[in-house]
Amino acid sequence: GLGQCLALIPGVSRSGATISVGLFRGFDRVTVTKLSFFLGIPALVAAGLLEAMTAYKYIGGGVGWVPTILATAVAFAVGYWSIAWLLKFVARNDFSLFIRYRIGLGVIIMLLLMTGAITAI
Repeated sequence: GLGQCLALIPGVSRSGATISVGLFRGFDRVTVTKLSFFLGIPALVAAGLLEAMTAYKYIGGGVGWVPTILATAVAFAVGYWSIAWLLKFVARNDFSLFIRYRIGLGVIIMLLLMTGAITAI
């Protein structure tokens, strides 16, 4: 639970932080990945409900309820499939691919910022 607090730091992933803390504590990869997603359910449900409450007038008056419900169902299905794939992946592999990806992307972004090719927002 406290690992999620690390996500308050800009750029820190909530699931990445909870997985890292779990691995540091000696749990296996699949268990900490499942736990990380279970810990995220309350926050994601609350964020979704808050968003629905604030967008209520736009849904009813513009977009419509049927497309909104359909989009929500598709997002749920894709999210469920993605989590199932990730759990199979971490059962067979370690997290080194993700670590290399994050370090490589970070180096590229830093170089682009330092050369002026992109600017920080």
